[in-house]
Amino acid sequence: MSLTREQMLTEMGISPIWVLRDASPMQASEPTVGAGAETERRESLAVVADVLPAKIAPAAPSTASPAVVPPKTHLPAGDWPALLQEIAACRACSLCEQRKQAVPGIGDLQPDWLFIGEGPGAEEDVRGEPFVGQAGKLLDAMLDALDIARGNKVYIANAVKCRPPGNRTPETAEMAACKPYLERQIALLKPKIIVLLGKAAVHALLGDDKSLASLRGRQFEYAGIPVVVTYHPAYLLRNLPDKLKAWEDLLFARRTLRSAVAPALPF
Repeated sequence: MSLTREQMLTEMGISPIWVLRDASPMQASEPTVGAGAETERRESLAVVADVLPAKIAPAAPSTASPAVVPPKTHLPAGDWPALLQEIAACRACSLCEQRKQAVPGIGDLQPDWLFIGEGPGAEEDVRGEPFVGQAGKLLDAMLDALDIARGNKVYIANAVKCRPPGNRTPETAEMAACKPYLERQIALLKPKIIVLLGKAAVHALLGDDKSLASLRGRQFEYAGIPVVVTYHPAYLLRNLPDKLKAWEDLLFARRTLRSAVAPALPF
């Protein structure tokens, strides 16, 4: 004799048995179970045991990246450590999804010179420091020619703090998302002159999208600080003849700095 549905559920430890309000209560009379019925009951339970898992496995942790949050239009006043924490935790654009770490910048926190590039590359993403590859070596040589060096009255940063995929040029929206951090860096550092390295840096800080050739040799201003434009070192590695133009730009920047702070700096 086979078990009723209710008896089967009882054997499985599933109770109580719910019935419709208007339905007659199910009879729970216990039939006589013979040897054949007992064998059938055990086989039925074995089938149920094979179908039902022994226990429910915990849900696998989600591998999806945290959602991108809207960029901030401004940052509250704060000190340098607070700014670094903000940058490290930033998720204002999709660049945060593939970065190894954010790269705020490096150098003297009371600089005369602030150099701003475009964005971190692959090596910078690993080391957490801007301009550490071949372009960085060229930049160091350019600084040395001016008798200055990174970390000594020099701070080096980028328009965006996370590496663009494939080392591509940062997009307008990405630079806009990072601009509050760049603006706060400038406000805290208070450099005496800013040198923009490449067209993307010019667009990020000044909002000017003209050709770099048309912007060279001219003095701009940001928050009362003189700004000079030149080529990005990575561009110079591919266009060696333009190194002379970049050197002319740096000499122009030094003259601009001298005229701005003439008696204060021993040049």
